Amino acid sequence: MSVLTAYARRLAASAMLLALAACTTTDIASVEEPAAAPLTGQTNDPAPGFENVKAGSEEDFILSVGRRIYFTQDSARLDSVAMTTLDNQAAWLNRNPAWLIKLQGFADDSGSESKMKTLSQQRADAVMAYLVSKGVDGKRMWAKGYGADREVRDCTQRSCKVQNRRVVANLRTERDAT
Repeated sequence: MSVLTAYARRLAASAMLLALAACTTTDIASVEEPAAAPLTGQTNDPAPGFENVKAGSEEDFILSVGRRIYFTQDSARLDSVAMTTLDNQAAWLNRNPAWLIKLQGFADDSGSESKMKTLSQQRADAVMAYLVSKGVDGKRMWAKGYGADREVRDCTQRSCKVQNRRVVANLRTERDAT
């Protein structure tokens, strides 16, 4: 390859790099994505992308309150963290009485299938009883234990198994079969 050809290639590559550096995507981005809400530095600032979540919506419940309660192994006892989450759920549900709640109980694989199914039902029932004690109408809720059938994570580490020992509150507009 001649010196002149090598020089021409370098010159063309430099020109392309300069052209790419001059390009900007801010005009395109401003059309495709809404501007983020200004942040005040407060802990209750909306998460980017969730500034327009409607109060009383399912998204509001998930983001503002949380829908999962976790349990220790072989237990359906509510600890202080679970009760705090449930207090928030109860307050939200009492402000939004149109929603029905399906409480789904789950377990890890630390026992027999029948034991885990029973335990997961006990967990869902414990959550329902607590919500009723906080003023949520029991007719709006139903509880179903699934045992270890629907693991979030298939794992052997103790720290991972806790994700499977849970009750999930799912909002519904009408009652489903189970």
